[in-house]
Amino acid sequence: MVNSLKQKFITVVIIVILKSCIVLSMNLKNANILVIDDDPDVLTAVRMLLKTEVNEVVIDKNPENIRNLISKHSFDLILLDMNFNSSVNTGNEGLYWLKKIKELRCEAAVIMITAYGHIDLAVRCLKEGAADFVVKPWHNEQLLETIKEALNKLSISKASGSTKSKRSANTPDLLGNSEQMQEIFYKIDKIAPTDANILILGENGTGKDLIANAIHQQSRRSTKPYVKVDVGALSETLFESELFGHKKGAFTDAREDRMGRFEAANEGTLFLDEIGNISLQQQAKLLSVLQNRQVNRIGANQSVDIDIRLICATNVPLFELANENRFRKDLIYRINTVEIMVPPLRNRGNDIILLAEHFSKVYAQKYLKPAFEFDKKAIDKLLNYSFPGNVRELQYAIERAVIMADDSTLQAKDLLFSPIEQAISPPTSIESNLNDLEKSTILRVIEKNNGNISKASKELGLTRTALYRRLSKYDI
Repeated sequence: MVNSLKQKFITVVIIVILKSCIVLSMNLKNANILVIDDDPDVLTAVRMLLKTEVNEVVIDKNPENIRNLISKHSFDLILLDMNFNSSVNTGNEGLYWLKKIKELRCEAAVIMITAYGHIDLAVRCLKEGAADFVVKPWHNEQLLETIKEALNKLSISKASGSTKSKRSANTPDLLGNSEQMQEIFYKIDKIAPTDANILILGENGTGKDLIANAIHQQSRRSTKPYVKVDVGALSETLFESELFGHKKGAFTDAREDRMGRFEAANEGTLFLDEIGNISLQQQAKLLSVLQNRQVNRIGANQSVDIDIRLICATNVPLFELANENRFRKDLIYRINTVEIMVPPLRNRGNDIILLAEHFSKVYAQKYLKPAFEFDKKAIDKLLNYSFPGNVRELQYAIERAVIMADDSTLQAKDLLFSPIEQAISPPTSIESNLNDLEKSTILRVIEKNNGNISKASKELGLTRTALYRRLSKYDI
């Protein structure tokens, strides 16, 4: 009896081991792997080792290309060198780029490649989210086993639902795989649980209201009211009544007591859209309420305490808002604890196609049509158009194309853009000049400090991380 049970136990163990081996093998054969190392010999050796073992191997010697590669490919694992030959980085480049990969919401497991002298730094990388590290020089069998184990852990993690895919911030139409949108999703994750006041900046049609809604949905106030007000559309006479409320008889048309939007949003979130368009007089009244956290209904003698989370949005650039003749600086400081800059659609690359496909599914379902595909010329037309009306213009263009399409393939001729929007030139010149000025200043200061990032960042008044971010932004 005992021998029989022992035999059954051994059999079960063998089956489990065999199943584990099959899973590992399947993971490796189907894996897409990225290798980043500035040593051409290492890249060649790893590619030769893996090309018959995995589905795809992509190699690159420049870590600056990581963002672009991640946006174009779906990698299961990244082999990342700890050190690169660079005039500006100082030995912890691997840790820096690991953090960047994590910020980009990349699902891939990351294995660090290190020399014996940097093992302590590799251990730090494990704490920052790396799956493992390998030491140069390695045995091929050891490297393969390390890769297999990392892929197996990733597979288990995905199966349990603990890994996060590229984010859509829990809002169906707020999508994006571009670096700019992933940074916004990262900010939303960080700031949503707080009560910090948020200022969302961006052109009309970029989705500022969707971001505001996403922040509320991920906040501790998500079960409480979310109240949106287009304050830019309120006249001087309606502004106080709409926001603060009024008592019956306070003015001619005040036939009953009315609660204002501040009171309606109590314990929840108040979203003030187009805040940049209100007058200086309206700004003064708004500032008073925000400072005192109390509102007075028109015609009332008693104040009402309010507890709101404030989110504001405007299409007016921040440097224009800073003009005291247009906007009070003390109000800017009050509403702008954290700012989110929403990029125009023309700067978001393949997000255009991602959104177009999303809208085509939405409207195919709405108008009871089959699923649509885009032919190559249609995709080229979308990518080459400047979209002055941003996501809103894209949405309307896709809706029209779905309605008018004769078959399930959307072609370039089906995509018609608004002649109203085409008459408007995108306001890029000022933004471009400011970017050029910032880039030239950074280059000058780095050169002055002989490539020493610590000294350069101190002189520029930036943290090292912020300076690295700008180096990446301007491809320096």
